[in-house]
This record gives sequence, C-alpha cells and structure tokens, in this order.
Amino acid sequence: MTEHGAPSDEQSEAAPVTPGASFAVPAVPNEPDPLRGAPEEAPPPGPAAAEREHHFYGGQAVIEGVMMRGRDHWAIAVRKTDGDMHLESHRVKTIGDRFPFLKAPGLRGVLALGQAMSIGMRALTISANQSVPEEERLTKKQMGLSMTVALLVFVAIFMVGPAVLFGFARMHVVHSSLLSNIYEGLFRVALFLAYLALIGTLKDVKRVFQYHGAEHKTIAAYEHDAPLEPPSVDRFSTLHVRCGTNFLLIVLIIAIIVFALFGNPGWLWTILSRIIAIPLIAGVAFELLRLGAKFHGSVVMRVLMAPGLWLQKITTRKPTSDQIEVAIASFNAVLAAEAAEQAPSAG
Repeated sequence: MTEHGAPSDEQSEAAPVTPGASFAVPAVPNEPDPLRGAPEEAPPPGPAAAEREHHFYGGQAVIEGVMMRGRDHWAIAVRKTDGDMHLESHRVKTIGDRFPFLKAPGLRGVLALGQAMSIGMRALTISANQSVPEEERLTKKQMGLSMTVALLVFVAIFMVGPAVLFGFARMHVVHSSLLSNIYEGLFRVALFLAYLALIGTLKDVKRVFQYHGAEHKTIAAYEHDAPLEPPSVDRFSTLHVRCGTNFLLIVLIIAIIVFALFGNPGWLWTILSRIIAIPLIAGVAFELLRLGAKFHGSVVMRVLMAPGLWLQKITTRKPTSDQIEVAIASFNAVLAAEAAEQAPSAG
C-alpha cells in the first residue's frame, strides 16, 4: 500500500507525488525512470502538471481493487468475480477540522497515520466482501475481529518481539545498552524485509502488489497531466516517492536512532516505549516523506528516499490492463466527487 491521504502544506489531506530524478535506482531498459514516475520518452507534462503536483492524491491497493483518496473524498473500485466492477465513494471524515492544531507539523503525521489506518481498514473490508461470492462474505464483526488480530500480531512480532529478544541478549550476550538497541532496530528492519519478500511469493499477494503498481502509475499519470487511459497510464513507473512502503521503512530506521538513546530502562518501559513512541516516530517520518516529495530534485533527498524506492521493487508489480482500469475508475470517482462538491460554489 501507499502512505497517502496525509496533509499537504496548503491542504488537509495528501497522497503520493511524483518521485525525484534519477539517483541510484538501477535503470531497466524500456522501463520508466523509477525516481521520476514518468516514462523515459514521455511527452512534456501538460499545462496542468505543475498545479497537480501541489494537489496530492494517494491510495492503497486492496483485494482485487484500489482505494484512491483526495483531500476530502476517497473512493474504492473492486473487480468482482463476474468481471464487473464495484465502485463507491465517500467523504473523508477528519477530527483535524474540529481540532486544527492536529494539522501542525509533527502532529499531522500522527493524524494522517490514524486516518490512513481507518480508511484503509474500511476499504479492505469492502474489497474483501466485493471480491468474493455473496455467500462467502464476512460479517462486520468477523472482519473487525480479523483486523484486530492482525494488528495485535503485527505489534507482537515487529515491535514487542524484537524488544524482548534483545532484552535477553542485553543481559546475557551484548551488555552494552546502546549496541543492543541498535542491533534490535537492525533486526526489526531485516525482519520486515524478510516478511515482505515472503508474502510476495503468495499468489493473492502478488495480485495485490500488481494493484499497488496500478495505483502508482495512475497517480503519476495524473500528476503529469497525461490521459487517464490504460495505455497512457501504463507508461508510468510503478514506484512512488511517498509510498507507504517508504513511510514504514523510514519509521523503522528512525526507531533505531530513537530507541538506541533510551538505554536500558527496564522490561516494562522497554516494551511500552516500543508501542508508545510509534506515533511520535510516525510524525517525524511523515515530515521527512513530505520533504522528499517537495524537494524531489535534491540530491540529498534522492539519496534518502532511494532505499524506499528500491524496496518498492518488492511491493509493486507490473499491473495488467484490467487492473489499471480499476485504478483509473477509483481515481476518477474521487475526481467526480470533488467536482460535484465544487459545482454549486462555482455556479
């Protein structure tokens, strides 16, 4: 998935922007430049391209579909078993409108993370039910339970597990708190990479990764003011600088630095700190991701963002034409909802 729908400088929610220039990512013949998002032989961006780079959109790959999000609306398109497409759109509900201070730098990342999780879980529920026959659909209670269990397992494996493991190592093997915390962070990153590589071998997950690529291609095409048609969209890169994969990797790397400074506070605080500090680390990671998008031409930012783009080689796949159609339909639904809301004031 991609880390989208987060606030921009001028707007309250955001999504991906086109990756930077051409640093370090190996070029593949006849492939789009992965750091720009544009085809190698793309025509010059259209007249609306500059404006669109500042109106961020984003989304998330789901089961047999794509969720797209704008500033105030999100939509989801899912390919059903009979080949038809399920499409629906909704307005983004955010507590940031009631509490504007939550949109301030540092806090807006926490807000964006919470919104992304809320919309993402709802989109996954819709896609899980629309992509299977009616008799196989899960109830809201069943879906809620499965999501809760998945979240708890994630926290246990990626946050608490390494803390406990290297807590024992600190007592019996590595007696330096600083080194132990650094090793813990590196182990967590390696565990995350191994997890992505492992699930990437599953057939169903490969299809989700294809829809992930379709999502990135569609947004890149829009930001370059290219026609939103499968042949045109397919010319763009499957990689995107503000992808959620980048976000998660930045979180894990920042966590290494933060937790390394915690020392050895005891078992209870060690475990709690790994959970409590995540929203704060996410806020910092979000700001770095925004800087990477805003200054995508900077050599420094291209260096910092390159590992996340490399990682997307695992989490994205080249989509088929019908998968791109789904991504385009979802994106157009967001544009239509925005246009419908603006129409009365325009008139």
